[in-house]
Amino acid sequence: MGFPSKPLFYILHLPPIFLFLLLFSTNPTQSAPDYTSLVYKGCSKEAFQDPTGLYSQALSALFGTLVQQSTKSKFFKTTTGTGQTTITGLFQCRGDLSIGDCYKCVSGLPVLTDKMCGKAIAARVQLFGCYILYEVAGFTQVSGMEMLFKTCGRSTAAGSGFEERRDTALSVLANGVASGHGFFTTSYQSMYVLGQCEGDIGDSDCGECAKSAVQRAQVECGNAISGQIYLHKCFISYSYYPNGVPRRSSSSYGSPSSGTGQNTGRTVAIILGGAAGVGFLVIFLMFARNLLKKHDDY
Repeated sequence: MGFPSKPLFYILHLPPIFLFLLLFSTNPTQSAPDYTSLVYKGCSKEAFQDPTGLYSQALSALFGTLVQQSTKSKFFKTTTGTGQTTITGLFQCRGDLSIGDCYKCVSGLPVLTDKMCGKAIAARVQLFGCYILYEVAGFTQVSGMEMLFKTCGRSTAAGSGFEERRDTALSVLANGVASGHGFFTTSYQSMYVLGQCEGDIGDSDCGECAKSAVQRAQVECGNAISGQIYLHKCFISYSYYPNGVPRRSSSSYGSPSSGTGQNTGRTVAIILGGAAGVGFLVIFLMFARNLLKKHDDY
C-alpha cells in the first residue's frame, strides 16, 4: 500500500477544528462592484510637453485634491497650476452611490487615467459609477450637447407598445432630471430609466441636455431594449424588462436587480449548503486519518 503525498499527510494529521477553519478560510473570488467597470475613455491626441515636470506636478496635485474631496462630496471641480500649466479638472459620482462607494470609485481613476491617456492635454475616463475629467489651459471647449459615447443593447423589442413605453419613460426622465436638480431615476411600465447632469450646470440647462440625450437615444438605439447615451454635460440610460422591473439591490449600479429578500434567501441556502458540504468533508478527512493511523500501527 502506498503512502499519501506530504501535503495530504500533513492535512490528515491536523486536529478537526483546524481542518474546519482551514476550509472556511478559503472564500471564492468575488467580482468587483459594477460601478468600477470602465464605460469609455476619451484622450486628446495632443500631449503636453513637460521638460521641467511642471505639468506633471500640477496634474498630480489636481488628482490628489479630487480624490480627497471624493471622501465628502459626489462632485467637485477645481484648478491647479499657474499660467500655461493651469489645469482644470473635476470628478462626479452617480447620485445613487454612497460617499464611501464614491471614494472607492474615484480613488482608482488617477492611475487608470494615466495608464490610458498618458500625457494627453485633456482626458475623460468614465466608469459606471463615476468619471474624472481634466483639461490643460487653452484646450478647445466642446458643446455640452456633444455626444461622447453611446451603447445600445443587441436585443430588440418590436411591437407590444415598446416604443410608446420607452418614449413616455424617457420623457418623464428628461423632466425629472431637471426637477431633481441633476439626478433622477424611476421605473415606468417595465422600463427603468436613469439620468444625471454635470454638477455645475443649472436645472434649465440640465433639462435641455437630458432632452437632447433622449432624442439621441430614440434615434441611435431604435428598438434596442437598452441604451446609454453620454453627452458632454449629461448622460441617460434606459432598460426594458418584459417581465417587470426587478427591485434593485444596493450592490448593483446602472440597472436594477432582484430584491434583497430573494438575495437573502439565496445567500442563506448557499451558506447552509456550503456548511453541510464542509461538514461531510471534515468527517471524510477524519475517517481517512484514522485509516492512516491504523496503517502506521502495522
